[in-house]
Amino acid sequence: MGQIYFEAGSQQFHIQGENSSYIMHILPSGELGHLYYGKRIEHQADFSQQFAPYNYGMSRDIFPLDDSAALDFVALEYPTYGTSDFRQPAIEVRQCNGSRIVKFVYESHQIEKNKQPIEAMPSAFGTDETVITLTIYLTDAVTKLRLALSYSLFMTGDVITRHAKIENNGVESVQLLRFLSMNIDFDTKAYDMMTFTGSWIRERELEVAPLRRGIQSISSSRGASSATANPFFVLKGHHTTDFHGEAYGFNLMYSGNHVGQVEVTPYDQARVQQGVNYFDFNWELAPNTSFQSPEVAIVYTADGLNDLTQTYHDFYREHMINQYWVKKERPILINNWEATYFDFDETKLLELAKKAKAVGVELFVLDDGWFGHRDSDNSSLGDWYYDPKKLPYGLKHLVDQITDLGLQFGLWIEPEMVSPDSDLYRSHPDWIICVSDRTPTQGRNQYVLDFTNNEVVDTVYEMIAKVIRESGDISYIKWDWNRPLTEIGSLQLPPQKQQEVAHRYVLGLYRFYNHLMNDFPHLLVEGCASGGSRFDGGILAYSPQIWASDDSDAVERLKIQYGTSFCYPLSTIGAHVSASPNHQVHRTTSLKMRGDVAFFGIFGYELDLTMLSEGELTEIAAQITMYKSYRQLIITGDFSRILSPYDSNETAWSVVDKSKTKAIVGYYRTLAPAYKLPTRIKIPQLQPEMIYTLKGTKRTYRGDELMNWGIELNLVLFEELGILGQMSGDHVSLILAFDCITR
Repeated sequence: MGQIYFEAGSQQFHIQGENSSYIMHILPSGELGHLYYGKRIEHQADFSQQFAPYNYGMSRDIFPLDDSAALDFVALEYPTYGTSDFRQPAIEVRQCNGSRIVKFVYESHQIEKNKQPIEAMPSAFGTDETVITLTIYLTDAVTKLRLALSYSLFMTGDVITRHAKIENNGVESVQLLRFLSMNIDFDTKAYDMMTFTGSWIRERELEVAPLRRGIQSISSSRGASSATANPFFVLKGHHTTDFHGEAYGFNLMYSGNHVGQVEVTPYDQARVQQGVNYFDFNWELAPNTSFQSPEVAIVYTADGLNDLTQTYHDFYREHMINQYWVKKERPILINNWEATYFDFDETKLLELAKKAKAVGVELFVLDDGWFGHRDSDNSSLGDWYYDPKKLPYGLKHLVDQITDLGLQFGLWIEPEMVSPDSDLYRSHPDWIICVSDRTPTQGRNQYVLDFTNNEVVDTVYEMIAKVIRESGDISYIKWDWNRPLTEIGSLQLPPQKQQEVAHRYVLGLYRFYNHLMNDFPHLLVEGCASGGSRFDGGILAYSPQIWASDDSDAVERLKIQYGTSFCYPLSTIGAHVSASPNHQVHRTTSLKMRGDVAFFGIFGYELDLTMLSEGELTEIAAQITMYKSYRQLIITGDFSRILSPYDSNETAWSVVDKSKTKAIVGYYRTLAPAYKLPTRIKIPQLQPEMIYTLKGTKRTYRGDELMNWGIELNLVLFEELGILGQMSGDHVSLILAFDCITR
C-alpha cells in the first residue's frame, strides 16, 4: 500500500507507492523543488545527502550568500517565469503593471484520504481506502496569488494524478498566460519519447525518438484533443521493451487544446510538462476567483511497457470510467451507416435489423440522416426532430418495431454542430463560434455551436433529451463531432475574454455531458469525433467506449488499435467489422480477419447484412457467438502486446484474465512471405505451474512453457485447428484460446 510522508526537519515530501517513489523538498528560498521520481525507495527522514543541489557556470545564485545551488539547474516542481531559471515555466502571469514576475513560496500543506473532484471538469475518483492526496499551498507575496498543487496517490497502481489550482486573493485582476497541470525535472535525457500522433483515419500512430537538446512536443490547437496528437506520451529507457525496463507515462485527461513537451537543457536535464495548450490562451483571473487545470495521470514502471499499459488500463477501469459500465457487457451492435448512408427508409432499416437479430446482434444503431430534412451532409444539424419523409410514422414507431424484434435501439447525434440550412441557425445565427468582423469558415457544411454560452448548451440539450424521452427505449447514443474550431471567438464574451473561448468550450461540452448522465444514468454513450479525434480521458469519464477510427480496414486497424492500447483499455475501443472492399482504403480482406481484429475491442458491424450470402451470415453468427463467450475477458482482462505492426509484417497481442485461467491471443500477418520459418509466440502473464489446453485441439501446455518457449504457428497446428487453407496468402489471422485445466 502507498503512503505520503512529510518530514518537518528536512522539509521533504515522499509519495511512496507500491513500486515507485516521488520525492520533493521545500528549498531554502521557500520554492518547491523536485528530488526524485522512480523506483520505490524505503522512506528516510532526510534524502538530502543523496539528492544535493548543485551549481554550474555563470547562473545567478538562488540563495543569498550560498553558492551551493543555482535556479537554472535546480529541479523544480512548478517553475515560474522571469527568474534565473531560463527553462520553460509551468505558469506565466501578467499583472496590471505589465510585470510577469511571480515567486511562489511554501505556505502550508495538507494530507488527506481520498481526493476532491475538479470543479466543472472530469477527474479520477476513489475511496478513503484507495486514494490519498497531498495538497501543497504556495503564495506570491506581491500579487496575493495562492497556488495549490495536488498530488493524489492511487494505492494499488503506482498512479499519481496531478493538477493545479490558482486563487486570486489580491485586489487587481491578472492574466493567466500559461497554467500547466504538471512539471517534472529529470536529471538526464537518456530516454526515448513515444508519441501517438496521426490524422483522420490514421489515429494514434506510434512514433519513437530519442530526446535531444531543445524542446520536443505534442499539441493540439483544434478545439479538441485531436487525432493529430493524443494527450498521452511516454518516456522510456533506450533499451526498454514491452516486457523489460523503465518507462514513465503522462496522460492529460482533457478533451480540448493541450500541450505535452520535454525541454532538454545544454546540461542534458529534461523538463517534462503537460496541460492546457498555452498557445492562444489567456485567462482573466479577477479578484476572489480561481482557475483549475485539468488532471494528468502519471505512471512509473520498471517492468516494461506492457506493465505501464496494464497500470493505465486498471486505473481507467477503477477510477475514471462510470462504474455502472466498467464490468457490464456492452451490446454487440450493427450501425446502418455503411449499409445505407443517407439513403434509407423504415422498410430498409427493419430489413437490416431482422438480419442482425438472426445472427445474434444485440443493438441496432440508426446513424446520421434521421432528422430534419437531411439527405446529405449539407443541412439540418441542430434540428433534432425526426424526418417525416424517411420515418412517416415517427421515430418512436421505428424504435418500438426494432425493440419488438428483441434488439436494443441506438441513435446518432452531433449536438455541438449546426448547419447553415437549419431552423436553429436561421433563428440564432449568433450562436456559433465566430468573431464579429470575419466570415466564419464552414467545415463539412457546418458551423460549431458556441458551447461557451450556457443558453446554447441548455437549448440543444433539451432538444436531444426530448428525443430520448419521447422515443421510449433508446439505450445508446453515438455522439459525433466532425469539424475543428476555427475563427475561435464568442459573440457573448467581452474582448478581454476571447482567448478563454477554447477552454470554455470544453467546459460547455462537459456541462452537456453532465446533464445527459444525470438525466439518463444508464444511457450508453459512445464518443466519436470524425472517428478517433477526441479519444481522451475526459470523454471516457462520460463515454465508457469511443469509436477508435472511421478507418475500419482490418490492416489499418492493427496500428490504430495497437497505438490506442498503450494507454486506453480494450473496453473503451470501438472496433467493428465493415464491408470488403473497405470503404476507406478499398482493400479486400477476409471476413475472418476483419472479425479477428475487431474482436479485441467493443465488437460490432458496419455493413449491409442484406447483401451477404448465407455462408457469410453463418460466419458472422459464429463470430458473435465466440465474442460473447470472451466478452467479459476483453472488458476486464490484462492486455499485452507481443509483436508490433511497426517492426515486422506480423502483429500479435493477448488478453489474460485476472485469475490467469483464461487467455486469448490474436495473431495477424499482413502479407505472405516468400519463405520463412514458423513464427513462435510467447504468451505473457500466465501462471507458470498451471496446465492450459488450447481450444480446438487436444494440446496441453504448462504456463511457463507458453511464457518462455511459446507456441509455434506451423502447418501442423493449422491443420489441427482446421484452418490450414485459411493461413496462406495475404491478410491472414488467427485467434488462439487457452483454458486452464489444473491449478
